[in-house]
Amino acid sequence: MKNHWSCVTAALIVCAGLALVAAPAQAQVEKLEGKAFDAACVRDFYLEGNAIPAQKRNTVVLKDAGGKRLVFGLLDTSGYSNEIQQKYVGMLILERPLALGTAHVASGAYGFGLSKPQPPEGAGTLFVYDVGGARVAEAPAAYDAAIARPVPLQVVTKDGESRLYLGRHWVAIE
Repeated sequence: MKNHWSCVTAALIVCAGLALVAAPAQAQVEKLEGKAFDAACVRDFYLEGNAIPAQKRNTVVLKDAGGKRLVFGLLDTSGYSNEIQQKYVGMLILERPLALGTAHVASGAYGFGLSKPQPPEGAGTLFVYDVGGARVAEAPAAYDAAIARPVPLQVVTKDGESRLYLGRHWVAIE
């Protein structure tokens, strides 16, 4: 009888281990709020010699499984040159390397822009710039017509994948 229970126990352990190995990888990010959110938000973001105000209401702060923070936010470029307004819509502050769609971005601080087709339905392009204004990456931004009420910036987890949405355009976050 003792051998029977040992075999049953061993079989259960093997099955549990196989279930863990076969489980799909889930996006391990937590959306921060309250004091943790406030501590990571910036009032102004430096780009090309300008301290551009960040829009706190359109900022998302994530913390990954390793405790690293990822800050995504829109910028208020009104009052700046047309060049700045056309180039930048937001900022990224990354405590770890990140893939935004097909673009790989190192840890650091970046501005980003979004080029939309005319009419805006259809894929766009997300551009990432260093604080000096040099383009460091670009990635296609898919168009999601199924969103009932798009907002300027949000992070959505769908089917185990985190997505950065800018209105109806999005890129995967990895």
